[in-house]
Amino acid sequence: MQRALSRLSSDIFDVLIVGGGATGCFTARDAAMRGLKVALIEARDFASATSAHNSKLAHGGLRYLRNLEFSLVRESLRERRNLMRIAPHLVRPLPFLLPLYNAGLGERLKLSAGLTLYDLLSFDRNRLDDPSQRLPGHRWIRKKDALAREPVLAGDGFEGAFEYYDAQMYAPERIALECLIDADVHGAAIANYVNADRLLLRGGKAEGVTAHEVMTGASFDIRAKTVLVAAGPWADLFLEQATGHEAAHKLVRSKGIHLLVPQISKAALTIEAGNGHLFALPWRGHTLLATTDTPFSDDPATVAVTGTDIEDFLATFQRYLPSAQLTSGDVQFFYAGLRPLVSDGSKDSYNVSRRSELVDHGKDEKLDGVFSALGGKWTTSRALAETITDALVKKLDAKAKPCATATTPLPGGRFDRFEEMTRGYQKTWPGISSLRNLAHMLGARLPLALKHAKLTDLAALGESGDTLAQVRFALDEEMALTLEDMVMRRTGLGQFGPPNPAAVEKVAALMAAHLGWNDDKKMREIDSLAPIYRTET
Repeated sequence: MQRALSRLSSDIFDVLIVGGGATGCFTARDAAMRGLKVALIEARDFASATSAHNSKLAHGGLRYLRNLEFSLVRESLRERRNLMRIAPHLVRPLPFLLPLYNAGLGERLKLSAGLTLYDLLSFDRNRLDDPSQRLPGHRWIRKKDALAREPVLAGDGFEGAFEYYDAQMYAPERIALECLIDADVHGAAIANYVNADRLLLRGGKAEGVTAHEVMTGASFDIRAKTVLVAAGPWADLFLEQATGHEAAHKLVRSKGIHLLVPQISKAALTIEAGNGHLFALPWRGHTLLATTDTPFSDDPATVAVTGTDIEDFLATFQRYLPSAQLTSGDVQFFYAGLRPLVSDGSKDSYNVSRRSELVDHGKDEKLDGVFSALGGKWTTSRALAETITDALVKKLDAKAKPCATATTPLPGGRFDRFEEMTRGYQKTWPGISSLRNLAHMLGARLPLALKHAKLTDLAALGESGDTLAQVRFALDEEMALTLEDMVMRRTGLGQFGPPNPAAVEKVAALMAAHLGWNDDKKMREIDSLAPIYRTET
């Protein structure tokens, strides 16, 4: 997969997608697979904002039942299964424990009824071929057994816990990337670090955008019959900038921060905290604390974690999960993301629906051929992309193939059973400690990545288990242009706190040789990582 800059500036496309997050990437794959001529541009790197800075869950949205959003829950549960089917190396089952403290029989019965409904709405959850992907129904675990399993649940009034299942994404940004790899195979023209500046309009009809290449500043036009704005929390702001008019459809932006700490439980914990919930999610040998939900009205590019954010969040966890004894010294990594929510009149962002909306701006804004994808969440991005592509096909009056993205595996997901595939890899490359991580990150693409790899390329560079073999592969096949692209999204090297300087030097040296960086450029790339690990004041 290479940046298609010449095609972007010379071809005429059926659809230009502005934004390379989950929605844009799934839509590029769907539209290209159906036979449309597709272009996608992203101002930074693919899945580098909201689509990376999340709780890494593929979930049905148990709490949405409280708001009676049954259709959203059903869609989410169906799409959870679809993600597990098409990306079985990256989306795996995750057990949750929901502990009760001084709850009483009424509260327990209410939760039991909600979890029973959750199970019923996911009636097809186990229609998957791989037994390791099966999701059991919920059950009650008595106090003694729950504490033996997870001592961290100990606290005044602890009564026991409900167990239920959802799923977790090993590396969500790689799901987005694999969508683009598949879109590229089906003819899409794709480039990161290309910024859309303004819409090209003639007589109220879209003809594409004027864009510029971020690295060089070179400006050019991209011609397309339709334009999809899939810019996440920037969607309404982009339209205002591109047209000079206030957007008719406004987003509510909600800030969520996450903290990575040493592992405190083997199961995920759902902790009721006043009118909301806290999550302690086991992830790759650590625990991810999630999540805050506060309104955010500043420039989306400025979202960051402050020292106060961390202290306040830990104080909340200490209040509701005191046995964890978490302090600021336990925090190994942190990040903040913005949820782009469609306003529904709720007074606080926590209760705003996670539904998505496709807006046709030609109907009442005289922007014929311009569409916006608003709201939604990771789990339902594939379904939203299907809805979008249906609308584009109708608008273009095009002959198109039926949607096949719910059942066609992503490039790395083209294997039968994950554990069998991993055991096979271990026989082929014995004694490599990083192999299981490689199997998760690359799936069925691993043999291609290791085809010419040296033994020294397979040593783990850090606790993430990533290797120089992945770095070489990402440079050749995955459009990695910056050191941050490599350590934060093509690999997970930088996702567990500041990576080892020696490992960073090895990666940077390899990238410099491949991309033609001089020593000054290489040092600037290394220095660019430091702000990722600093809190804002």
